[in-house]
Amino acid sequence: MTNDMTQDILYTIKNPRVTFRQRLKDMAKIAENSVELVRYTEKSREYFENGAMMDMFEGKTPYRTRYCVPDYELFLRQGSKFLMLEPPKDIWDAVGNLLCLYHNIPADGGLPVYIGCLDELLEPFVREEAEAEKAIRFLLTHVDRTISNAFCHANLGPRDSKAGRIILKLTAEMQRPCPNMTLLYREDTPDDYLRAALDTAMTAAKPSFANDALYRKDMGNYAVVSCYNVLPIGGCGLTLVRLNMHKLPELAESPEDLLNRVIPDAVTAVCDAIDSRCEFIVDDCSYYENTFLYDEGLIKKDRDHMIGMFGFVGLAECVNGVLGLHRPEERFGKGKEADAFGEKIMRRLREEIDKRPCRYGKYGLHAQVGVMEDSGGTPGGRIPIGEEPELPFQIMNFIRMHRDCDAGCGELFPFEETVKRNPQYLADIMKGAFRSGARYLSFYGSDSDLVRVTGYLVKKSDIEKFRNNEATLNEATVNGSEVHRNLHLLDRKVRGEAKE
Repeated sequence: MTNDMTQDILYTIKNPRVTFRQRLKDMAKIAENSVELVRYTEKSREYFENGAMMDMFEGKTPYRTRYCVPDYELFLRQGSKFLMLEPPKDIWDAVGNLLCLYHNIPADGGLPVYIGCLDELLEPFVREEAEAEKAIRFLLTHVDRTISNAFCHANLGPRDSKAGRIILKLTAEMQRPCPNMTLLYREDTPDDYLRAALDTAMTAAKPSFANDALYRKDMGNYAVVSCYNVLPIGGCGLTLVRLNMHKLPELAESPEDLLNRVIPDAVTAVCDAIDSRCEFIVDDCSYYENTFLYDEGLIKKDRDHMIGMFGFVGLAECVNGVLGLHRPEERFGKGKEADAFGEKIMRRLREEIDKRPCRYGKYGLHAQVGVMEDSGGTPGGRIPIGEEPELPFQIMNFIRMHRDCDAGCGELFPFEETVKRNPQYLADIMKGAFRSGARYLSFYGSDSDLVRVTGYLVKKSDIEKFRNNEATLNEATVNGSEVHRNLHLLDRKVRGEAKE
């Protein structure tokens, strides 16, 4: 988007690389950005203007939440008066009811970023496996072809189930980017089920894996949505305001000044902006009162279910910049001083956030994955691509920098195809990482067409089509193409069983 509305409209209606639906969405965003009604504090405006903070393109007039996480289990149990749906009696009823609700989710983009813990939702209706597979294939196909956005996210529960096995089988077979998928892993998840999920991940770049014990402690009954954002089921991620930490060294006179003055100042700016946007969404727009989801109890308006997301990127660049580190062995991810200072920054950030009373619900800290305009900041607290240490050290660095990211974080690891023959190797890596405190991990095959860019999925072949001015079904292709070009996110260090 530019500041010239006419040029934005002309570009949007003439752009050959988007579908009609994508064009419609882009035109709506132009209209939404034509007037700013959010009342920001001077401190927030200062940080928007100096580039150290951004609103994640949610729009100048946010009339809906960024993320909406309905209680689908309750929905299937009670049906919906507004949608005129009775509780389902068989798997086709269940699939049909879910698809009806998916297209009535009032969130940014008008599409669901969470479509439920599918195996747990559908398992009670699995009576004949062939028929169940047919119904689940229909559901996954419909989601991919109509929602068509890799920010749409499905979860799988920790228990082995017929529905879960069917979903894994179809995911590997269909090779589609939508929906994104996470398995909620816990220590009693059966090994053979975990290996089946890892085998699917190496083939289809999904599911990813969440440390269920950690997130359940932080969020209670939770879901992983969009790009590994973690939110309570029945809740909303009201807004996401991002701190661009790679800009903070420009504001600091010394490392001590960064910790003692700049970070508290930045937290004030971001939290002020979150509160301002939440005020407009909740009070001015009466978001909850204007949706049947609230009336029917599928989302709740209370402190535990309203999350203002405090995002961040560029921790690595912040550390390297403020400490003046240039030699590879000294920089973030490899240098002891650098990593220790990174931990200090993250502790200060969490301390300052926790001091602040939240006007609407509570704040959640989220390691944001980046946007297509980014060029100077590594996602969240990750190590920059091209500077990765050996695998155990990268995992431990990820754990240290993301301990307090209760609203989500993630790390991605491409592996050589030889690892496909030994899913137990990946299982051992994941179990060890989770026991050490890792929150979320993704694995995929390095030569797969379906890959993770940051937290979402794209097909390499779709990126090539986009670069050749062809439209593609998956909306995330646009983001994926630009993010890769700016940050080279498909050039991660490839791991092999024999090397690590």
